[in-house]
Amino acid sequence: MIIYPYREKLPKIESDAYIADHAVITGDVTIGSLSSVWFNTVIRGDVAPTLIGEKVNVQDNCVLHQSPNHPLILEDEVTIGHQVILHSCHIKKGALVGMGSIILDGAVIGEGAFIGAGSLVPQGKIIPPNTLAFGRPAKVIRELNEEDIKDMQRISREYAEKGQYYKSLQPNEDE
Repeated sequence: MIIYPYREKLPKIESDAYIADHAVITGDVTIGSLSSVWFNTVIRGDVAPTLIGEKVNVQDNCVLHQSPNHPLILEDEVTIGHQVILHSCHIKKGALVGMGSIILDGAVIGEGAFIGAGSLVPQGKIIPPNTLAFGRPAKVIRELNEEDIKDMQRISREYAEKGQYYKSLQPNEDE
């Protein structure tokens, strides 16, 4: 992992979070307990804060950034799929953003919502809780069913477990 300060702001990362090799985190970034940031992801907190809650997984090759005075917020138990771009948006608890999606400034992804792979959520768009949204631009397709919700919870749980496994393979910095 590569951690940089930016103008006296140093990322704050909980000790039980997993940060993969070659992930880059800089500036005003907070990462909560049991969260994981995967290979080649870049999280830059050099414009506004990035706040990442507990048990969040940000998968491989993601880019997280902000616009001035507009923080990027990921609440607890959020899943961010491979190659996602997040910019000054708010992802609420338990939501999942599918692979290759882009979520732009001021967009809000509701609690437990699912953004389908390859979607574009434009500036200021609000996706309601517990819905599936998909497309470019993203449109709500349907309400999530019990099977969808269980699968999203499984992914979140497995990434928390997987992060702890990979963390156990990293050398202990205190030794």
